Amino acid sequence: MSAKRLKRQLLKKKLFNKNRLVILNENSFEEIFSLKLNLMNVFVSLTVSTIFLITATTFIIAFTPLREYIPGYSSTKLKKEATQLAIKSDSLEQVIKQNNLFVESIKKVLTGDLDYAKLNKDSIKVENKAGEDAPDLNPSKTDLKLREQVRLEDKYNVFEKAKPRVNLVLLPPVKGHIIEKYNAKNKHYNISIALTKNTPIKSIANGTVVFSDWTPTNGQVIIIRHNDGIISVYKRAASLTKSEGDVVKSGEVIALAGITGTYPDVQLYFELWKDGYPIDPTQFIDFE
Repeated sequence: MSAKRLKRQLLKKKLFNKNRLVILNENSFEEIFSLKLNLMNVFVSLTVSTIFLITATTFIIAFTPLREYIPGYSSTKLKKEATQLAIKSDSLEQVIKQNNLFVESIKKVLTGDLDYAKLNKDSIKVENKAGEDAPDLNPSKTDLKLREQVRLEDKYNVFEKAKPRVNLVLLPPVKGHIIEKYNAKNKHYNISIALTKNTPIKSIANGTVVFSDWTPTNGQVIIIRHNDGIISVYKRAASLTKSEGDVVKSGEVIALAGITGTYPDVQLYFELWKDGYPIDPTQFIDFE
């Protein structure tokens, strides 16, 4: 017990034994600076300094922008820009997909390489698949009587305003004799109309020109996109008056007919498409 107590006393004496730190001038041995220290003061000072440095470093890393200069930490600005770029890239991917689908549709219009669907003349919608039971749409006697009664009541009603039955009215691009009709089974999607030279070719409705250029197979070709997914195609024109991106009105002249390329006669090849499918233009337009 006495030995342990002696050791403790010696350790305590070493820790609290005061020492003097003196800085002397090397040449004159003049005292410049002196400081009284003991081991306990040095240990406490080092411990407090270490804790302060760790606390300050943690605060800087967690709550100040200086952490961006530490290797391994990313910048907040870079994170924000990366997020914005990711959103923009996603939006651009969607736009590119839509544009690719539209370009593929235009390619099909130009090449005619696709399957066709029969369309309803009244609604311009795809007909029911074969084999489905068609409902009986014939009106009964009671229905006919009610319709006649309503017609007589509204016949002289001056307050009833007339409303159009269709959303889109299609005008004929030209007036002329049809020499070759539409035949989807043979992949002949256009109608051929005989014309005279310099006959103006007009837009069938309001729309935007999506293609206007010369092609080796059909001469000058112009394609217009209209509302309700309708696309009109005008082939074998001699000259074009509209360019891609132009907005045209219904009945506006978009091209002139004439002899083009190796074709000795003057004709217009006209096609009408709905939602990527060809339809017979004569069902909706009177060319005579």
